[in-house]
Amino acid sequence: MGAAGTAPRGGPFALIGVSSPVRSSRPMSEGAGWGRGKAPAKKPRSRSILQSLFCCLCRDEGEPCAGTTSAPLLVEENGALPKAAVKHLLPEIKPQDASKLCVVIDLDETLVHSSFKPVNNADFIIPVEIDGIMHQVYVLKRPHVDEFLQRMGELFECVLFTASLAKYADPVADLLDKWGAFRARLFRESCVFHRGNYVKDLSRLGRDLRRIIIVDNSPASYIFHPDNAVPVASWFDNMADTELLDLLPFFERLSKVEDVYAVLKKQRTNS
Repeated sequence: MGAAGTAPRGGPFALIGVSSPVRSSRPMSEGAGWGRGKAPAKKPRSRSILQSLFCCLCRDEGEPCAGTTSAPLLVEENGALPKAAVKHLLPEIKPQDASKLCVVIDLDETLVHSSFKPVNNADFIIPVEIDGIMHQVYVLKRPHVDEFLQRMGELFECVLFTASLAKYADPVADLLDKWGAFRARLFRESCVFHRGNYVKDLSRLGRDLRRIIIVDNSPASYIFHPDNAVPVASWFDNMADTELLDLLPFFERLSKVEDVYAVLKKQRTNS
């Protein structure tokens, strides 16, 4: 590990789920942001040993990764969970949300971008202890994320679901969500590990799949339920980005439907 105040090469970025300064320029081949019609890029990856142990996506599809102290569930080859392992991730729905759709929202590169590299215009600086060493995580908010979260919290039962560790993501969510939009927060241990990816299995939430939407920049995160997805473009530091703002009119309309599948299928066809 590196000296105090210095991020070990690749390690902390991978451990908590934030990005290293090294970015991939190769775009994701499937899915596209519906706000501005952009294809989401793959989340940045590092090739270090620690990255392969702790990153949200392993280096190559199907490459085995070692477990962490917040280990996700393992799934069978067909993507199914063993029956004994099935347990609802969300509590009973609150009366005020009973008539609302459930929207699962990703954190990194969807709502914020975080890095150990110092950023002059960081919105938040989060201290995170890794192996006894305190590191500073610099967090940038995506443009219009405040308006987005405030309105989404009014329209939906919103759930934060991230493949990052809670030691990083929980304090970020505390600072980001000033309106209490997130009714629940789910972290890496709530993912399932499937073919080298941390996957967000929507069937484990305890909600009707016809009334669940996932908003995420990584198609690998919703590979079990692509028909429930509203993909967004990955965001790093473009302060002219309007993706979240552009999506709000669509979500306003979507909040009134009983079954999301027909609407999302039509949107995919038109995109």
